[in-house]
Amino acid sequence: MTGTFLRGLAAGALGTVVLDAATSLDMALRGRPASSVPERTVDAAAAALDRDVPGRGQVRRNRRSALGALTGIGNGLASGVLASALRSAGVRFPAPLGALVAGGTSMALTDGAVAALGVEDPRTWGREEWLADVLPHLAYGAAVQTVLESVPTDAERAAPVPPPAALTARALLLGVATGGRSSLGFAGPALTAPTRPGAPGHRSRPARVVALASLAGELVADKHPATPDRTQPGALGGRLVAAAVGGTSLAARERVNGALPLVAAVAGGLAGSVGGLRWRRWAASRMPDLQAALLEDAVALGLAAAACLPGRSRPPLVAVPR
Repeated sequence: MTGTFLRGLAAGALGTVVLDAATSLDMALRGRPASSVPERTVDAAAAALDRDVPGRGQVRRNRRSALGALTGIGNGLASGVLASALRSAGVRFPAPLGALVAGGTSMALTDGAVAALGVEDPRTWGREEWLADVLPHLAYGAAVQTVLESVPTDAERAAPVPPPAALTARALLLGVATGGRSSLGFAGPALTAPTRPGAPGHRSRPARVVALASLAGELVADKHPATPDRTQPGALGGRLVAAAVGGTSLAARERVNGALPLVAAVAGGLAGSVGGLRWRRWAASRMPDLQAALLEDAVALGLAAAACLPGRSRPPLVAVPR
């Protein structure tokens, strides 16, 4: 685990340097000014915490600039650690796709925070704004992927086992279920995990208790009128992350490459989130909201069971060393 973490820090550090260099090169070529988004994000985050950046005049501006830069560094390091952890967990993307995923993840974290804090709406950006955002993050992703492939763990030296089609389909189903009830991404695999210690995908009793509690809590909270729209940026991002965790967990249980199950689960999570919201809106004028929510509960739980129960006692496939 330490090796995975340190490798992720190294990958994130190199990626951040490359991203900053690409951004500076873009500024030099186009003569554009530095973005004010990092500083405004700091202001918005401070306001959300009912705080203010201390100081006056130039002192305060310097602090805002430094905090904005530190936020970017933290994002880059965290994204690198996440990419390293996914690879150690068996998610092995081809190099070009891995670079896209790493860069896209970092960009999504940044832009998601910007949107959630109300700093800017990325949907209103023009071509130049998107290019200034996408290209440096692609460079970041390429640097991260290079480090990950250059420093493999012992387990990664074996050729990855392709996932069976049935497993990918089950990951898709779990993603749809997670789009309806986000806790199922963790709770589904945890509650159906093998009980034998040391078995692939085994979960401890405390983990099962936490999974059950989180699922029960969401089933109750979903019925509350104040529950936010599941397709809001923050809520949707959380559901997609939960779906990715679920797909990766199913793949880890069978010790196969988790890249395709992860993608399938995320796609299912998006479909389940949008579909569930449309169902509730359609049902709003046709039945009591509680009845619609309970029907959605039943569908989500049924899909999760169909996704997680098969294969739980199947012997794992064995990777072939190269």
